[in-house]
Amino acid sequence: MQVESSYIFIKEARFHAYHGVLPQEQTIGQDFLVSIRCGVDISSAMEHDMLEVTLDYGTLYRLIEREMAVPSQLLEHVAGRIAHNVFDTFPQVTSLDLSITKQNPPIGADCQGAGVEVHLINDKTKR
Repeated sequence: MQVESSYIFIKEARFHAYHGVLPQEQTIGQDFLVSIRCGVDISSAMEHDMLEVTLDYGTLYRLIEREMAVPSQLLEHVAGRIAHNVFDTFPQVTSLDLSITKQNPPIGADCQGAGVEVHLINDKTKR
C-alpha cells in the first residue's frame, strides 16, 4: 500500500482572543475559530503505533493556542506567525491550510464570520 497524500488536522478550535483594529476588539476580545490541515506523511504511523513517527496534534494545538494569545491588529499577521511556527516546529510538514475566522466581526453584517484563509507550501520540503 502506498500513501498518495495524508494530513493531520484540527478543525474549528475555539479561542477568545484580542485581535483587531478597533479599540473594543483589543479590550474585550471576541471568539475565533481556527482550522489547520498539515500535509505530512503518516505512512510510518499507519504501520507503527508510535507517536514519534507522526505529527502530535496536541503539540500543534498548543502552538496555535500560544500564537492566538498574542494580540495583533491583523489576522493575516496571526496566520503568518502560526505558519512560521508550524514549519519551524514540524519540518516534516510539506503544506499547510490554515483558516482563522472572527465569529462576530464588527462590520455591521449578519454573517457567520470573516477572516483569512491561506494555503502554504514549506519552502524547505517542496515536492
